[in-house]
Amino acid sequence: MSERSGKAEDKKVGKDALAQDFVQFAMDGGVLRFGEFKTKAGRLSPYFFNAGLFDDGAKLGRLAQFYAQRLLASGIEFDMVFGPAYKGIPLGAVVALELARQGRNVPFAYNRKEAKDHGEGGTLVGAPLKGRVLIVDDVMSAGTAVRESIALIQSAGASAHAVVIALDRQEKATENGQDVDYSAVQYVQQKLGLQVCAIAKLDDLLEYLELHSAAGLIETRQRVSAYRERYGVH
Repeated sequence: MSERSGKAEDKKVGKDALAQDFVQFAMDGGVLRFGEFKTKAGRLSPYFFNAGLFDDGAKLGRLAQFYAQRLLASGIEFDMVFGPAYKGIPLGAVVALELARQGRNVPFAYNRKEAKDHGEGGTLVGAPLKGRVLIVDDVMSAGTAVRESIALIQSAGASAHAVVIALDRQEKATENGQDVDYSAVQYVQQKLGLQVCAIAKLDDLLEYLELHSAAGLIETRQRVSAYRERYGVH
Protein backbone atom coordinates (compact mmCIF):
# COMPACT_ATOMS: atom_id res chain seq x y z
CA MET A 1 0.00 0.00 0.00
CA SER A 2 1.35 3.42 -0.94
CA GLU A 3 1.86 6.18 1.65
CA ARG A 4 -0.89 8.21 -0.04
CA SER A 5 -3.45 5.39 0.01
CA GLY A 6 -2.51 4.60 3.58
CA LYS A 7 -3.37 8.14 4.62
CA ALA A 8 -6.69 7.89 2.82
CA GLU A 9 -7.49 4.77 4.81
CA ASP A 10 -6.46 6.52 8.03
CA LYS A 11 -9.00 9.26 7.34
CA LYS A 12 -11.75 6.67 7.48
CA VAL A 13 -10.71 5.30 10.86
CA GLY A 14 -13.23 6.22 13.54
CA LYS A 15 -15.92 7.18 11.05
CA ASP A 16 -19.44 5.92 11.59
CA ALA A 17 -19.59 3.29 8.85
CA LEU A 18 -23.35 2.82 9.16
CA ALA A 19 -23.96 6.57 8.79
CA GLN A 20 -21.61 6.77 5.81
CA ASP A 21 -23.37 3.87 4.10
CA PHE A 22 -26.71 5.52 4.78
CA VAL A 23 -25.64 8.83 3.22
CA GLN A 24 -24.49 6.95 0.12
CA PHE A 25 -27.77 5.02 0.03
CA ALA A 26 -29.83 8.23 0.35
CA MET A 27 -27.85 9.90 -2.43
CA ASP A 28 -28.13 6.89 -4.74
CA GLY A 29 -31.91 6.88 -4.28
CA GLY A 30 -32.29 10.62 -4.93
CA VAL A 31 -33.56 11.06 -1.38
CA LEU A 32 -30.64 13.33 -0.51
CA ARG A 33 -30.06 16.06 -3.08
CA PHE A 34 -27.89 19.15 -3.32
CA GLY A 35 -28.76 22.58 -4.68
CA GLU A 36 -30.82 25.35 -3.11
CA PHE A 37 -33.95 24.45 -1.19
CA LYS A 38 -36.18 26.54 1.06
CA THR A 39 -36.89 25.00 4.46
CA LYS A 40 -40.00 25.41 6.60
CA ALA A 41 -38.04 27.94 8.64
CA GLY A 42 -37.48 30.01 5.49
CA ARG A 43 -33.77 29.19 5.25
CA LEU A 44 -32.06 28.41 1.95
CA SER A 45 -30.53 25.00 2.53
CA PRO A 46 -27.83 23.54 0.24
CA TYR A 47 -29.26 20.07 0.69
CA PHE A 48 -32.67 18.44 0.82
CA PHE A 49 -33.65 15.13 2.40
CA ASN A 50 -37.01 13.73 1.30
CA ALA A 51 -37.76 10.37 2.93
CA GLY A 52 -40.91 10.11 0.81
CA LEU A 53 -38.61 9.09 -2.05
CA PHE A 54 -37.81 5.80 -0.37
CA ASP A 55 -40.63 4.74 -2.63
CA ASP A 56 -40.26 1.10 -3.57
CA GLY A 57 -39.95 -2.21 -1.77
CA ALA A 58 -36.18 -2.52 -2.12
CA LYS A 59 -35.52 0.99 -0.80
CA LEU A 60 -37.92 0.59 2.11
CA GLY A 61 -36.41 -2.77 3.00
CA ARG A 62 -32.88 -1.35 3.04
CA LEU A 63 -34.05 1.71 4.97
CA ALA A 64 -35.61 -0.55 7.60
CA GLN A 65 -32.29 -2.36 7.95
CA PHE A 66 -30.54 0.92 8.70
CA TYR A 67 -33.12 1.85 11.33
CA ALA A 68 -32.96 -1.59 12.97
CA GLN A 69 -29.16 -1.70 12.99
CA ARG A 70 -28.94 1.73 14.58
CA LEU A 71 -31.59 0.90 17.16
CA LEU A 72 -30.13 -2.44 18.16
CA ALA A 73 -26.66 -0.92 18.47
CA SER A 74 -27.93 2.04 20.51
CA GLY A 75 -28.95 0.00 23.53
CA ILE A 76 -32.23 1.93 23.77
CA GLU A 77 -34.87 -0.18 25.47
CA PHE A 78 -38.47 -0.15 24.26
CA ASP A 79 -41.54 -2.36 24.40
CA MET A 80 -43.31 -1.36 21.19
CA VAL A 81 -43.09 0.77 18.05
CA PHE A 82 -45.35 3.72 17.20
CA GLY A 83 -45.60 5.36 13.78
CA PRO A 84 -47.13 8.86 13.82
CA ALA A 85 -49.30 9.81 10.84
CA TYR A 86 -48.47 10.14 8.07
CA LYS A 87 -44.84 9.40 7.17
CA GLY A 88 -44.26 7.55 10.41
CA ILE A 89 -46.86 4.91 9.56
CA PRO A 90 -44.96 3.06 6.80
CA LEU A 91 -41.65 3.74 8.53
CA GLY A 92 -42.86 2.26 11.80
CA ALA A 93 -44.33 -0.75 10.00
CA VAL A 94 -41.16 -1.64 8.08
CA VAL A 95 -38.98 -1.04 11.14
CA ALA A 96 -41.15 -3.38 13.24
CA LEU A 97 -40.96 -5.94 10.44
CA GLU A 98 -37.16 -5.71 10.21
CA LEU A 99 -36.73 -5.84 13.98
CA ALA A 100 -38.76 -9.06 14.00
CA ARG A 101 -36.61 -10.44 11.19
CA GLN A 102 -33.56 -9.73 13.33
CA GLY A 103 -35.08 -11.49 16.34
CA ARG A 104 -36.65 -8.54 18.18
CA ASN A 105 -40.39 -8.92 17.72
CA VAL A 106 -42.40 -6.06 19.28
CA PRO A 107 -45.98 -4.75 18.87
CA PHE A 108 -46.70 -1.93 16.43
CA ALA A 109 -49.34 0.82 16.41
CA TYR A 110 -50.05 4.04 14.54
CA ASN A 111 -52.57 6.86 14.64
CA ARG A 112 -55.05 8.43 12.24
CA LYS A 113 -55.21 12.18 11.80
CA GLU A 114 -58.99 12.06 12.13
CA ALA A 115 -60.94 9.87 14.51
CA LYS A 116 -62.96 7.05 12.98
CA ASP A 117 -66.61 7.06 14.13
CA HIS A 118 -67.45 3.51 13.03
CA GLY A 119 -65.96 0.05 13.37
CA GLU A 120 -63.39 0.05 16.16
CA GLY A 121 -63.48 3.87 16.23
CA GLY A 122 -60.88 6.21 17.66
CA THR A 123 -57.58 7.43 16.27
CA LEU A 124 -55.31 4.51 17.21
CA VAL A 125 -54.77 1.42 15.07
CA GLY A 126 -52.80 -1.72 15.86
CA ALA A 127 -51.50 -3.01 19.17
CA PRO A 128 -52.64 -1.30 22.39
CA LEU A 129 -50.22 1.39 23.51
CA LYS A 130 -48.44 0.23 26.65
CA GLY A 131 -45.02 0.16 28.24
CA ARG A 132 -42.07 2.08 26.80
CA VAL A 133 -42.97 3.33 23.34
CA LEU A 134 -40.48 4.02 20.55
CA ILE A 135 -41.59 6.69 18.05
CA VAL A 136 -40.33 6.23 14.48
CA ASP A 137 -40.10 9.20 12.09
CA ASP A 138 -37.95 10.53 9.24
CA VAL A 139 -36.59 13.90 10.41
CA MET A 140 -37.38 16.27 13.25
CA SER A 141 -37.87 19.90 12.19
CA ALA A 142 -39.67 21.45 15.14
CA GLY A 143 -40.56 18.60 17.47
CA THR A 144 -44.27 19.30 16.95
CA ALA A 145 -45.09 15.81 15.71
CA VAL A 146 -43.22 14.30 18.66
CA ARG A 147 -45.12 16.42 21.17
CA GLU A 148 -48.41 15.33 19.58
CA SER A 149 -47.30 11.69 19.73
CA ILE A 150 -46.28 12.02 23.38
CA ALA A 151 -49.69 13.42 24.33
CA LEU A 152 -51.45 10.61 22.49
CA ILE A 153 -49.23 7.92 24.01
CA GLN A 154 -49.60 9.28 27.53
CA SER A 155 -53.38 9.57 27.18
CA ALA A 156 -53.40 5.84 26.43
CA GLY A 157 -51.53 5.15 29.67
CA ALA A 158 -48.17 4.35 28.05
CA SER A 159 -44.80 6.09 28.22
CA ALA A 160 -43.16 7.84 25.28
CA HIS A 161 -39.61 6.63 25.82
CA ALA A 162 -37.50 7.30 22.71
CA VAL A 163 -37.48 8.53 19.13
CA VAL A 164 -35.54 7.17 16.17
CA ILE A 165 -35.14 9.26 13.01
CA ALA A 166 -33.30 8.87 9.72
CA LEU A 167 -31.45 12.20 9.69
CA ASP A 168 -30.58 14.72 12.38
CA ARG A 169 -30.11 18.07 10.60
CA GLN A 170 -28.35 19.44 13.71
CA GLU A 171 -29.68 22.93 13.10
CA LYS A 172 -31.33 25.57 15.25
CA ALA A 173 -35.05 25.27 15.76
CA THR A 174 -37.30 28.31 15.48
CA GLU A 175 -39.90 29.65 17.88
CA ASN A 176 -42.27 32.43 16.84
CA GLY A 177 -40.20 32.95 13.72
CA GLN A 178 -36.94 33.39 15.65
CA ASP A 179 -33.90 31.10 15.79
CA VAL A 180 -33.20 29.51 19.17
CA ASP A 181 -29.96 28.03 20.49
CA TYR A 182 -31.07 24.41 20.38
CA SER A 183 -32.22 21.96 17.75
CA ALA A 184 -35.51 20.09 17.68
CA VAL A 185 -33.62 16.94 18.68
CA GLN A 186 -32.00 18.70 21.64
CA TYR A 187 -35.40 20.06 22.68
CA VAL A 188 -36.89 16.56 22.69
CA GLN A 189 -33.92 15.21 24.63
CA GLN A 190 -33.49 17.98 27.18
CA LYS A 191 -36.98 19.42 27.60
CA LEU A 192 -39.15 16.36 26.96
CA GLY A 193 -36.76 13.78 28.39
CA LEU A 194 -36.82 11.31 25.50
CA GLN A 195 -33.83 9.48 24.09
CA VAL A 196 -33.21 10.21 20.41
CA CYS A 197 -31.07 8.30 17.97
CA ALA A 198 -30.51 9.01 14.29
CA ILE A 199 -29.15 6.83 11.53
CA ALA A 200 -27.02 9.78 10.40
CA LYS A 201 -26.39 13.41 11.31
CA LEU A 202 -25.37 16.47 9.33
CA ASP A 203 -21.83 15.95 10.64
CA ASP A 204 -21.84 12.53 8.98
CA LEU A 205 -22.90 14.12 5.70
CA LEU A 206 -20.00 16.58 5.94
CA GLU A 207 -17.61 13.69 6.60
CA TYR A 208 -18.96 11.89 3.56
CA LEU A 209 -18.46 14.97 1.38
CA GLU A 210 -14.91 15.33 2.68
CA LEU A 211 -14.06 11.68 2.02
CA HIS A 212 -15.50 11.96 -1.51
CA SER A 213 -14.08 15.38 -2.38
CA ALA A 214 -12.32 13.84 -5.39
CA ALA A 215 -15.75 13.10 -6.86
CA GLY A 216 -16.39 16.81 -7.44
CA LEU A 217 -18.07 17.45 -4.10
CA ILE A 218 -15.67 20.10 -2.76
CA GLU A 219 -17.99 23.02 -3.55
CA THR A 220 -20.97 21.12 -2.17
CA ARG A 221 -19.11 20.49 1.08
CA GLN A 222 -18.18 24.17 1.34
CA ARG A 223 -21.85 25.19 0.97
CA VAL A 224 -23.06 22.60 3.47
CA SER A 225 -20.30 23.55 5.90
CA ALA A 226 -21.21 27.24 5.62
CA TYR A 227 -24.85 26.38 6.31
CA ARG A 228 -23.79 24.31 9.34
CA GLU A 229 -21.69 27.22 10.60
CA ARG A 230 -24.59 29.66 10.28
CA TYR A 231 -27.51 27.57 11.53
CA GLY A 232 -25.92 24.60 13.27
CA VAL A 233 -25.92 23.50 16.89
CA HIS A 234 -23.34 21.38 18.65
